[in-house]
Amino acid sequence: MKQLNSFTTGLLFSASCLLLASTTSVLAQTTDGSTSSTSASVTSTSTANAKPLPGNSVYKIAATLSNQNNESFTLADKRGKPVLVSMFYNSCEFVCPMLIESMRLVEKDLTAAERDNLSMMLITFDPARDDIQALQSVASKHELNPKSWTVARTDPASVRKIAAALGIQYRLLEDGEFNHTTAMILLDGNGKIVGRTQKIGKSDPAFLKQVRKALQNP
Repeated sequence: MKQLNSFTTGLLFSASCLLLASTTSVLAQTTDGSTSSTSASVTSTSTANAKPLPGNSVYKIAATLSNQNNESFTLADKRGKPVLVSMFYNSCEFVCPMLIESMRLVEKDLTAAERDNLSMMLITFDPARDDIQALQSVASKHELNPKSWTVARTDPASVRKIAAALGIQYRLLEDGEFNHTTAMILLDGNGKIVGRTQKIGKSDPAFLKQVRKALQNP
């Protein structure tokens, strides 16, 4: 009887081991399949984010900028949602403050949801004098929301490249002032120019329409 019990117990133990091994194998296959699926999903997302920029994208300019918080970034870091951008210099007493207020006016004409999906960026023509403290002064003076506004500086060579890509002309005068194009440029999520206006000091309904259109199709 003891032998039969031992034999029966052995058979049951062997069967249990086989069942456990089989279950573990199935679970391993399921886990592997799940992991493969997840990996494929991550790879797909990464591929989507890594799509090449269009040939006319401003974001293709390889420049390193610093914002008012002294944080470094590249233009391509702005990829993903529309950006309203312009160029200025801090010692400008009349036109540049009006330009900044015109950008704020565009922002005010949008709904709260639209504002949340639009980035605002100012890049100085004058990195020699506009240091981080000067950028902070501009942001503070005009009460620019740091969540949506970037006030930036970069090296002179990159300033020239960015200005050329944006279609902005500028020239340093003997008195240290700049003669420059005053314009607001709208970029889509990939850095392509999709809107432009040189109307400052008042609302431009046609440009506002372009901004809203870009927000609907970033």
